[in-house]
Amino acid sequence: MNKDPRYSSLVGRIGGKRTDAWNIHYAALDAVERGEDVIVLSVGDPDFATPSSITERAVEALRAGDTHYSDVPGRVELRRALARMHSEDSGQPVGEDNVIVVGGAQNGLFAVALCLCEAGDEVLVPEPMYLTYEASIRTSGATLVPVPVDAERGFHLDPADIAAAVTPRTRAIFLATPGNPTGVVMTRDELEAIAEIARQHDLWVVSDEVYSGLTFERPHISIAALPGMAERTVTIGSLSKSHAMPGWRMGWVVGPETLIAHLGRLALCMLYGLPGFIQEAALVAVAERASIVAAMRDTYRRRRDITYRLLQEVPGIRCLLPEAGMFMMIDIRGTGLSANEFAWGLFEQARVSVLDATAFGETASGFLRLGFVVDEERLVEACRRIAAYVGSLEPVPA
Repeated sequence: MNKDPRYSSLVGRIGGKRTDAWNIHYAALDAVERGEDVIVLSVGDPDFATPSSITERAVEALRAGDTHYSDVPGRVELRRALARMHSEDSGQPVGEDNVIVVGGAQNGLFAVALCLCEAGDEVLVPEPMYLTYEASIRTSGATLVPVPVDAERGFHLDPADIAAAVTPRTRAIFLATPGNPTGVVMTRDELEAIAEIARQHDLWVVSDEVYSGLTFERPHISIAALPGMAERTVTIGSLSKSHAMPGWRMGWVVGPETLIAHLGRLALCMLYGLPGFIQEAALVAVAERASIVAAMRDTYRRRRDITYRLLQEVPGIRCLLPEAGMFMMIDIRGTGLSANEFAWGLFEQARVSVLDATAFGETASGFLRLGFVVDEERLVEACRRIAAYVGSLEPVPA
């Protein structure tokens, strides 16, 4: 009798309910392919094209033959530009040897976890957390320790909960500010408290700052800029959200030179360098960052305000006003449905797709994540459909 081939036990670490959350999104995409009128709000993919100046530079580079192997850690000019950008943002000197280009930000998180963690280590992660953090950490052999963040605090972290979770096995703290899915921007007091914990216990901090350019009322602060943190902080950056470039897979890691050297050897095995024409386009993106990011930020703030205004008065649901990014958390516990039931019912009856936020952690149970990723006319229509769907539900007994 033939037996199925054996697979490594590692494959079990990259699946599970966090990745299964995308099933509703895939169903929505299939419906769109069939020509159905579906409004897809379940993924962080901007609806507008990459700015033309960036695209044109890539086309020029392609036509000039920039299709050969490129520097594995990234071209010096690009790493130097990214270093200058981080130096300006943090107020701390960063050189090109502190930067490596890694493709998408998720590649960076995965590679950093492999270089920092091993079996027996514990990594503290505030929950809700982005879907792929768990797989990235578990693949290294380390254990992810979720630190629940109270929804009643607006999903703002209480640093005392991090301190209470530290054990002799704790190796690192992974955090995202601004956060996905919550849109929370950590305050200076919160960051200083986390920094003190890291210094006291000699921990790494991995700071996912992909949405740093898209803050609204509260400015972004990088934890690497705090005293004694540059040498123990790893910062993840990307152009995907700030420049409408998710398909370009242009991300980077900033950290101590020794770590960057380790990441370079890993990149040699995995990527062998990001395509040169993409790096040339990224140089334009960084050079024009101020104007491009300002336009993106204004668009998302306007869409946030429209969505909040239209949904906050709908009986049975409650919206949390995000402080950054392109997502809103919606509390649907007042409807009497689970988030999974609500999301699938909304899709099947109203043809709007959102994510059940439980996939981001049990602390987000009863919440949905909605993305501001369609134009304002479609966003208004989506809000109308959501309100109508909620109105069609049987009232919850008092």
